[in-house]
Amino acid sequence: MASTARLSISLRANVFREGLSLGSFVDARQVLDVGSGSGYLTAAMATMVGETGQAIGIDHVPDLVAWSVENIHRDGKGALLESGQLQLQVADGFGGLAEAAPFDCIHVGAAPVRVPPALKEQLKPGGVLLLPVGPPLDQAFVRITRSEDGASYLEDRLFGVRYVPLTSLTEQLGLRQ
Repeated sequence: MASTARLSISLRANVFREGLSLGSFVDARQVLDVGSGSGYLTAAMATMVGETGQAIGIDHVPDLVAWSVENIHRDGKGALLESGQLQLQVADGFGGLAEAAPFDCIHVGAAPVRVPPALKEQLKPGGVLLLPVGPPLDQAFVRITRSEDGASYLEDRLFGVRYVPLTSLTEQLGLRQ
């Protein structure tokens, strides 16, 4: 049974690692990191999937994506970008990245109130979606596994967390629509 203890986290890599330790990242070759921020976790994912795999990080803030590319180069990992093993792109996290789907694993680094349907739909059969879900004071880190026949999903609430909300760019920048 999953723990209900609250975790206050500063490095989402630790939570992602916890999700992986529960058996959700076996033989993944195509992975998506939604809200890739600095690019750190996406680069780690690219290393995990190996030379025959691909890790794609998306963020809706163009300057943040440019900064993450600089971070990867500054860290001496530019070859991951040049080979295509690692990609960093501007895209809306609620919509995922349909043109690169299906994914073996999708990680989301911010909490939507409800699971975005597009992310579930972009999983391969047997694929896993790892994300925080819920309103600010009642969030849980959740693992959603798509069935092998692709027809259904199993959702496991793993533990309580506190993440920033998954927002649109307009909401994040405080602009009116």
